[in-house]
Amino acid sequence: MSFAKLDLTGKLLVAMPGMGDPRFAHSVIFMTAHSDAGAMGLMVNKPAPELKLSDVLEQLVEGSASVDGSLGVHIGGPVETGRGFVLHSDDYESAIETLVVEGGFALTATLDILEDIAAGKGPDKALLTLGYAGWGPGQLEGEIGQNGWLTCEADAALVFGLPDAQKWGAAVQSIGIDPLGLSATAGRA
Repeated sequence: MSFAKLDLTGKLLVAMPGMGDPRFAHSVIFMTAHSDAGAMGLMVNKPAPELKLSDVLEQLVEGSASVDGSLGVHIGGPVETGRGFVLHSDDYESAIETLVVEGGFALTATLDILEDIAAGKGPDKALLTLGYAGWGPGQLEGEIGQNGWLTCEADAALVFGLPDAQKWGAAVQSIGIDPLGLSATAGRA
């Protein structure tokens, strides 16, 4: 018997209530890549405390004082926390490098996107993260098999439009599950 290969690129991972790693408790992760070599994703619902996009742009881009100061920065994950990633709508493509992900999403990790955002020429929707979540070959599949994660379709309205505190519940509800009904303990039938 052969099984279809699991490819979660462009999907959301939703942490189960019993998630053992507190860094991922109630997290929603947009999967930017998933293959036999491993997986990478960005948490989209964990704001970086007291850090705004305008603060980052002031540090990196000259003449960015006019940028909306309310846009937040998110903790993308525990790997390479000093590195920035912009998850955005696919209406923008960097002159240097952008990874287009199915479903209307794209990922850019080069400084030019921040310059374009500061100049008002960036993507329609964007979320800046510091760091990312990464898994080695087979690691994520094992965590899913141990009931650590739910998976669901990624929706731009959820990723970019909802307040961070509502994203986890909305992701769970998108697959027909009442978040209040989830248990922190897992079992197997």
